[in-house]
Amino acid sequence: MTDPVGPVERAEQGLRRLELDVFRRLDGLLQGDHLGLVPAPGTELGESREYHLGDDVRRMDWPVTARTTVAHVRDTIADRELETWVVVDRTASLDFGTAECEKRDIALASVAAVSFLTSRVGNRTGVVLLTPDGTEVIPARGGRTATFGLLRRIDAVARADDLPSPRAAADELGGALQRAGRLARRSGLVVVVSDFLARDEWTRPLRALSARHDVLAIEIVDPRELELPPVGLVTFVDTETGRRLEVQTASAKVRSRYAAAAAEQRADIARRIAGAGAEHLVLRTDHDWLLDIVRYVARRRRRRDGRPSRHRRVSTMGATAGTTG
Repeated sequence: MTDPVGPVERAEQGLRRLELDVFRRLDGLLQGDHLGLVPAPGTELGESREYHLGDDVRRMDWPVTARTTVAHVRDTIADRELETWVVVDRTASLDFGTAECEKRDIALASVAAVSFLTSRVGNRTGVVLLTPDGTEVIPARGGRTATFGLLRRIDAVARADDLPSPRAAADELGGALQRAGRLARRSGLVVVVSDFLARDEWTRPLRALSARHDVLAIEIVDPRELELPPVGLVTFVDTETGRRLEVQTASAKVRSRYAAAAAEQRADIARRIAGAGAEHLVLRTDHDWLLDIVRYVARRRRRRDGRPSRHRRVSTMGATAGTTG
């Protein structure tokens, strides 16, 4: 019997379910006076207050400090309109998954979470999409229709299995980050969604973005990238180059060396992201990605609320949740 629901309709249904999941489980957590996905200072200048350990020294209020002989910083308030740019890695390495889903599914879900939560009145979201055919730009627009449009485009990127032959991306992650920097002319939020396995240098352009914007790096990981199960001889294929390698996973020594190398690789990625001044969130294909985002936001909020201050801190991502409470 012919399926009355075609692939386009199924994709639409999936995106709508995703929207409901995001709003049901995240929107309630983030509601309030402009508290967003990544609590952080805004860009509009507010009042001065005494410096406390951990405050950003770039916000030192030198005139007040000179007058009072006590170190002061200037608080910032949330922007009422937010422009968000999302750099999405949809190269062949994301077409992999051995748990609940593939990495590309988590990437789409994380973009949906950011997009839905920033799609308030006056806010705009744009995408720099890194594909096997090169870099594509989806201009920053506001509204629910635009949000669904960019999610459809990300979801429509061909899988590695659908391509004539595996090949590396025409542009690498570093180039996509540089392009996002040129497009994001006003200070706002930049979210980078990738497994960060790119062979090019992406740390420097990420650092350049962090100098002007609040940057969140979302790393997508599959458990098989961290350790191997003892299942005998396995043929591994690099989806981006087509290179094949046979590995005997029955060997405890091989599994141990693989786990150690994987741990070092992920630790190096974490060091590079932290060194670039970006926030870091890891989402796994074998975890509840929405729960991981909730925990991340709660952890960030506790960390910021723990700082002594005369004023309530609000976020540039501010405008992420809006004032709903």
